[in-house]
Amino acid sequence: MFHPDLMRHPDSCPALVLNADYTPLSYYPLSIWPWQTAVKAVFLDRVDIVSHYEREVRSPTHALKLPSVIALKQYVKPSAFPAFTRFNLFLRDKFACQYCGTHSDLTFDHVVPRAYGGRTTWENVATACAPCNLRKGGRTPREAKMPLHVQPIRPTSWQLQEHGRSFPPNYLHDTWRDWLYWDIELES
Repeated sequence: MFHPDLMRHPDSCPALVLNADYTPLSYYPLSIWPWQTAVKAVFLDRVDIVSHYEREVRSPTHALKLPSVIALKQYVKPSAFPAFTRFNLFLRDKFACQYCGTHSDLTFDHVVPRAYGGRTTWENVATACAPCNLRKGGRTPREAKMPLHVQPIRPTSWQLQEHGRSFPPNYLHDTWRDWLYWDIELES
């Protein structure tokens, strides 16, 4: 019987990577490996195959269905706090301007301007759209009469993972769904 996976190019068969406790390493960006890395980890006995695509790759002596979900054999302890990066800042603020709420033309803003001694830290930087950032200029939100929707905080990795669940990637293979959305209501 024909299966859609059989027509896939191997490059379109990434593997969802789970930690040893079978939770995703991260939600956003989703923890996926290209098929070559997944196959190498299988042969090095570093992962268990949880599920696979119907698509096979072959060598002269082996045939292997490409893994679609793998679990690490050794637990990787997640960091308590994420790195301060532009992407993580946008994720913390749910990809929305903290002044007007728009989701386009995003940049970041120092709440207390650097000219006033403001530092580039989680607690002093917020996502802003370019027009709001320009309008606020080198003033504080109070001086500019532009209140923040949410006061900036240093997020935990757990908080960013929760925010990441709201932004699923464009592609989710059916075999991934049990591992990514276990908090949905189960059918009775």
